[in-house]
Amino acid sequence: MAKELTTERLTLRPWHLDDAETALGVYGDASIARWLSPAMDTVADLGAMRLVLQHWIGEDERLVPPAGRWAIERRDDGRVIGGAVLLPLPPGGDDLEMGWHLHRDVWGKGYAVEAGQRLARWAFDEGLDEVFAVTRPANDRAGAVARHIGMDWVGETEKYYGLRLQVFRMRPADLEG
Repeated sequence: MAKELTTERLTLRPWHLDDAETALGVYGDASIARWLSPAMDTVADLGAMRLVLQHWIGEDERLVPPAGRWAIERRDDGRVIGGAVLLPLPPGGDDLEMGWHLHRDVWGKGYAVEAGQRLARWAFDEGLDEVFAVTRPANDRAGAVARHIGMDWVGETEKYYGLRLQVFRMRPADLEG
């Protein structure tokens, strides 16, 4: 199960079924879901979001740390503003992918960078020597966040999820720099 992680402004914690309404504000938004990889359909309604969360919670219980799925919650008001992941990348699952998905009304406030840096720190503290982020080439915002986190652009590939994706990588020294 994902360990609770904190930053100055955020708590990254395991998902709960009662997060469905706020999660739907992210994963039910077509302008966000279209960028996710692996590809994910827009979640249609509250019932469907509960099913997705139920799946994620079950999956999280089987993942080996530092892998996990987290709800991103603001510490000042307790509002869930999105989700974050550290998940094995296909095809072999040897590399971990870092991802972040935030409600549109909190874009541009540095939350994705803050969450991403905390996930990277967690991964490196747990012994990983690198983490990756994969983004769709037209998703300039995600690429900019990856760079702000401290990740380096590696190139493009079709290795993951059967999609053409840009690959970013971070190593412990990148987090320090």
